[in-house]
Amino acid sequence: MCPFANTLAGDPLALAAFMAEVQRVVGADGAPALPRRLPVGAEVIPAGGVHFRVWAPIATGVEVVLEGGPGAPDRIALTPESDGYFAGEAADAGAGTLYRYRLDGRTTLLPDPASRFQPSGPHAPSCVVDPSLFAWTDDAWSGRRLGEQVLYELHVGTFTPEGTWAAAMRELPALAALGVTTLEVMPVAEFPGGFGWGYDGVDFYAPTRLYGEPDDFRRFVDQAHRCGLGVILDVVYNHCGPDGCYLREFSPAWFTDRYDNEWGDALNFDGADAAAVREFFIANAGYWIDEFHLDGLRLDATQSIHDASPEHVLAAMARHARQAAGRRTIVLIAENEPQDVRLLRSPARGGHGLDGVWNDDFHHSARVALTGRREAYYTDYGGTARELVAAAKWGYLYQGQRYAWQRQRRGTPTFGIEPARFVAYLQNHDQVANSASGARLHALTSPGRLRAMTALLLLGPWTPLLFQGQEFASSGPFLYFADHNRELAPAVRRGRVEFLAQFPSVAAGPRDRLPDPGDRATFERCKLDTGEREVHADALALHRDLLALRRGDAVVGTGARVDGAPLADDALVLRYFGGEAYGDRLLVVNLGPDRDLTIVPEPLLAPPEDMRWKLVWSSDAPHYGGPGVLVPETDAGWRLSAESAVLLAGRPGSRS
Repeated sequence: MCPFANTLAGDPLALAAFMAEVQRVVGADGAPALPRRLPVGAEVIPAGGVHFRVWAPIATGVEVVLEGGPGAPDRIALTPESDGYFAGEAADAGAGTLYRYRLDGRTTLLPDPASRFQPSGPHAPSCVVDPSLFAWTDDAWSGRRLGEQVLYELHVGTFTPEGTWAAAMRELPALAALGVTTLEVMPVAEFPGGFGWGYDGVDFYAPTRLYGEPDDFRRFVDQAHRCGLGVILDVVYNHCGPDGCYLREFSPAWFTDRYDNEWGDALNFDGADAAAVREFFIANAGYWIDEFHLDGLRLDATQSIHDASPEHVLAAMARHARQAAGRRTIVLIAENEPQDVRLLRSPARGGHGLDGVWNDDFHHSARVALTGRREAYYTDYGGTARELVAAAKWGYLYQGQRYAWQRQRRGTPTFGIEPARFVAYLQNHDQVANSASGARLHALTSPGRLRAMTALLLLGPWTPLLFQGQEFASSGPFLYFADHNRELAPAVRRGRVEFLAQFPSVAAGPRDRLPDPGDRATFERCKLDTGEREVHADALALHRDLLALRRGDAVVGTGARVDGAPLADDALVLRYFGGEAYGDRLLVVNLGPDRDLTIVPEPLLAPPEDMRWKLVWSSDAPHYGGPGVLVPETDAGWRLSAESAVLLAGRPGSRS
């Protein structure tokens, strides 16, 4: 029987729909007559042929039309089932067959909403894929828990000049050597045009043709696992793209107008006929884990996934994804602008059971600290040491206080939640692109400050995330790009201008200086030049050494208890308590000028009993581009070098 059933125990509507399918495919003796991996879509039958199943409640009759490949040309009338489903077999079809659906004899043919591949784009025929044909070699791979992760966000189309899975595979050894543990791949669900970020996907089961075939994606994941790297996928379950989405042709019940959604119509997870919609997306969460051996998901903009059902669809997705993983450990991470900790609570405590959340609060405060600029949504951050310490201890900075930029309260209390469950970053796709030039942080601050803040990021108690090229100070920008049709492209361009107008420094300039998202040159400018690893070897060494410290130190990055305190408005200390076995560590970060602290009434700076602090690492090392290392603690007091960070460890009988 399909393993999907157990995930619906708390969802009566979806469970009823699933049981109707079970009754259809199970023979009179109770033995499976036609097992399916998924509730809908085209599936190859081991004995030969293909079984098709689609939800089309507005239709009285549905045909599958075979247009190319095995079994074509042909058309097969599907048998109506309960609750608007239609199903049937094509005996001569197989992997590679091209097909579409015809509803009620209409002239227009429609691609499969659950297509596993769209070789010519979302407007063209769907392609039958047999996932069992791929020979996996990762049986020994068991995944990694969140507390062990160092994430690396990448966009396949710009990660290499070729922009393919095959080309990206070449870079896997370098990322493993850097110290990354898991790649976070920006969305790959099929979307129209020749380039885009992927957040306007319309075929949720079909990896986009732009990067290769589905087996190329599998090969990428398999090779990543051989390199010791996990792969998680950014998925978008809060809206559909504006072009190439045919769901409404099968049923208007895919969408609802009962909830606001800034990107278009909200998906219907709790209204009339929602059972099939829930089933489709819950199954999709497990599909990526099962058929592509992924190590988790990053759920985009979860605040726009609305559901008043007894079991929230996010909780159902999490449960099904973990079941699909079997013995493997997976990681489920959410983006959530309102900062709702219910995402992290267990279902038993009324939560959704996810593992981690992105923490924009840390990013915003760190960026203000690095650049001094407090425009738009940076208005509510001072970039102070106090804020950075609070982020290390408590995750979110806004946990119910008034948030002036939004003119309302924001956030929920995080007390008792482990710091590792908050994903921290200095750069990501959104934040680099949310500017006129898409400039990286190294172009916006001083080298010393960035080295010091990078140390805080990579040695902090949270789960760190790097954005592609950050590790070698890529000189290329990352801009917003989207290849839409002639009708949509002008609106997208205007929308981007209007969004960036919230930044006064951008709004004051001429609009024509903003890169056109629809211009292929905008996309091409964002492609990484990995040869800069050698050109900017100091930046690469900084990131590599810090990640080696995080991985190899017995205290830092292991979940040890952390406390912290500001030493000045722009200087702070974090103390890691390693206990008698390993001793304590001290991370001191100074984003300001040289400081001599002859009076230091801060207990966190005190060395462990009968010990002295010994310097372990300094961001001022010349091979990082620093001016040279000074010992920070002497009998005369503390000396903090300007714009620097140091890591110290207690050593018996040692002297500074």
